[in-house]
Amino acid sequence: MQLKMIFFAVVMALFITSLNSGSNGNCYYIANDAEAILVDAGISCRETEKRMLLLGLSMQKVKAIFISHEHTDHIKGVESIAEKYSLPVYITAATALRGRLHIKKELINYFTAFEQVYIGKLVITAFPKVHDAVDPHSFIITGNNVTVGVFTDIGTSCKHVTTHFSKCHAAFLESNYDDEMLEQGSYPIFLKNRIRGGEGHLSNKEALDIFTKFRPPFMTHLLLAHLSKDNNDPQKVAQLFTQHAGSIKVEVASRYQQTALHTIHAAANKIVTKTKREKLEPVMQLSLF
Repeated sequence: MQLKMIFFAVVMALFITSLNSGSNGNCYYIANDAEAILVDAGISCRETEKRMLLLGLSMQKVKAIFISHEHTDHIKGVESIAEKYSLPVYITAATALRGRLHIKKELINYFTAFEQVYIGKLVITAFPKVHDAVDPHSFIITGNNVTVGVFTDIGTSCKHVTTHFSKCHAAFLESNYDDEMLEQGSYPIFLKNRIRGGEGHLSNKEALDIFTKFRPPFMTHLLLAHLSKDNNDPQKVAQLFTQHAGSIKVEVASRYQQTALHTIHAAANKIVTKTKREKLEPVMQLSLF
């Protein structure tokens, strides 16, 4: 009896969007087919609901909120969202204290860097970053053999950032300011120095350096995040990264509206053994959403 080997791809996916990105508010959505999380909640509950609805998403699917640090543009909506939907909020103790958040004790969950948190089949891992906040962290989210990273509000690239970036199929990466626009702009010198001083934000050049040097060969999507309203140009940023992106899809996350909902795939080869006399089933692609 002759055996025939057939290979087909089992397609796995996560689904991501930026609901808002910028100094006026940050909120990032990552989901599998059953559950979702928000990383930061810097826009109002009403606006979060509205933007998710425009994408065909439901807050009922959101199972937790993860907070990166205590700055207003990352926590402005967390109290109202957590209260309305009884959502657990994952945060460090120092960030909760400095942020002066009024959230029910039963909804507060303190996370520790590098320890995995399980939300259904999503695995969230926080890691420290350099930023002028009391205890700032970034996150990678893994599920369905896909890893997504949220890398914003980073004063300087460090080993934590580059190591985790190199694991990602997709990433939200801060590209906050253009060096020349910041230098020639109207900001007072103390604010310019805060932004570019190593504990503020990543420049376009610094973000591009991370992207070109540390992206893995399997990365498919890059969402450029937290652009400055006054010291950057979305079109300039998109052009800069696209010319280095190859097949990677690049999108600039808006400070005024949600991005598209992106499906991030990872395909794994699976072997099916059939005898010659058996009828072979057609190759199937699993739909997860």
